[in-house]
Amino acid sequence: MDKHSRLDALETALRAEREALAGADPEALLRSTAAKLAALDAVGGLAPEAEDAPRIAALAAYNRENGLLLSRHRRAVAFALRQLGHTEACGYGPRGQHAQQGWQRPIAVA
Repeated sequence: MDKHSRLDALETALRAEREALAGADPEALLRSTAAKLAALDAVGGLAPEAEDAPRIAALAAYNRENGLLLSRHRRAVAFALRQLGHTEACGYGPRGQHAQQGWQRPIAVA
């Protein structure tokens, strides 16, 4: 597989990820994320050339935009769960470590 087809595969995976996020389709998101990670592994071993810089920058921007969409969805779900009184979802800390503590709020007091 040549460099351009590897970049094409990454772009296809990023577009599929965007569609899955826009459509709120968790199964498609899992598939597209797996494809994106495989494409990133394939691209990771390549030596970038000056002619590839604009395309790589565009793909990086697309990936960041997808991350922002994912973050918005995550915040919306966390807000809905808080309104329902469920346990706060544990995520990752600033160093990328899994957060160990969450907080709980009872749904109702009987």
